[in-house]
Amino acid sequence: MNTLRRWGVATVRSAFCLPPTLSGLRIGPVGLVALTLLLLAGGVALQRLYLPGPAQFYWESMGGGWLATLLLVLACWMAARGAGDGEGGAVVLLALLWLQQMLISWPLWAAYLVMQRWAPARDLPLAEGVLQVLPWVPMGWVALAAAVLLARHAGHVALRAAVVTVVAAAALTSLYLPRGAYWYPDVTAAAAGEAEDKRLQLTQEVLEAQSASVVSTLQALQPQRPGVADVYAITFAPYAGEEVFRRESRLVNELMQERFDARGRTLSLINHADTAAELPWATGLNLRRAIGHMASLMDRDEDVLFIHLTSHGARNGQLAAQFEPLEVDEITPDKLRAWLDEAGVRWRVLSVSACYSGSWLPALADPGTLTMTAADATHTSYGCGRGSELTYFGRAMYAEQLRRTRSFEQAHAQAREVIARREKEAGKTDGYSNPQIQVGEAIRPKLAELAGRLDAAAQ
Repeated sequence: MNTLRRWGVATVRSAFCLPPTLSGLRIGPVGLVALTLLLLAGGVALQRLYLPGPAQFYWESMGGGWLATLLLVLACWMAARGAGDGEGGAVVLLALLWLQQMLISWPLWAAYLVMQRWAPARDLPLAEGVLQVLPWVPMGWVALAAAVLLARHAGHVALRAAVVTVVAAAALTSLYLPRGAYWYPDVTAAAAGEAEDKRLQLTQEVLEAQSASVVSTLQALQPQRPGVADVYAITFAPYAGEEVFRRESRLVNELMQERFDARGRTLSLINHADTAAELPWATGLNLRRAIGHMASLMDRDEDVLFIHLTSHGARNGQLAAQFEPLEVDEITPDKLRAWLDEAGVRWRVLSVSACYSGSWLPALADPGTLTMTAADATHTSYGCGRGSELTYFGRAMYAEQLRRTRSFEQAHAQAREVIARREKEAGKTDGYSNPQIQVGEAIRPKLAELAGRLDAAAQ
């Protein structure tokens, strides 16, 4: 009991930047592992509470976000070594950091959850401002308490500065390279029994039908109209395991036909068992072929090629592809840029609806290119879970804003505001997805001219 009391007093004092008494505190590897698991479990549980209704656990998030932890381990080792405590002292300091995080973060995140759920409904004064500020408080407090504890323990000035630098690096890593969300809404039940993860039956009949589909679909595309700036459009949904990507691809294809006069000039590449014999598969080879064939039909001085890619995304820029038992390579921004350059496409509007899709921007930058992404390079997008009707980006951008304007820039600006509000209401825990847009200086007047023609024709 005295041991627990000493740990409790030391935790409270260190959390409030007061010098704790470390003598007599002992903890072994098993105890430290247990504390680490408890801290992780608490974070998982709190994130689950943010999502009302059914939710799906995303196991892949368990593998990310550990760099900050390793930096804190390093800081504890440096402080303990400076004080001459050895490895045992480093373990005690690390345990104190974990206890600090629990003491500081858990009550504040619980308070945030309460305010998020009930304050808006009761129109409480200052609630909106508090909800925006409160998520940053535990992160700053935890970093400050850790820096003070370890710097005080480290000893001489130079080592203190080094320890504080490592703690600051850990805090910045948590801010800019956060672990992905553990939970996503699971609305499978609302999908009226809609089957997902249907497995492709790779029969000879399917293969022959697919080959014929690729040829017939490309041959059906109409050539450019002289004197008219035509829009050619490709939608690309390579992940067969989530129905949401097929729905979004279909929505964007229909929008380009209805709002951008692209009838007869659109092509959908989709990986899904239901359409395996009817639509060309979303593979890199088919995308490259489609770009090349459309380029051969276009007037490259007049016409615009629009491409919308929708799937799961990774931090390294890969767009996930899955169509078992078929092996499908992931698409990267460098590949897409190479295929567009190879085909000689001059005017490009590119849309990437995926997590971390902001990482695509540098490779696609070009005076004749407008690129839109559903997130920045360090955040997940939202709404790509199993059974989701549409991604948040697809819904805001293509189901809503581009039906009010034909300006991609205006629609994207409005969609950002809508997405920010909806993510907040849904309890997205890893920060605002922060959709990005990059506009080449040459394509802006080209798209304004296109929108003007389409608006005039619609009147």
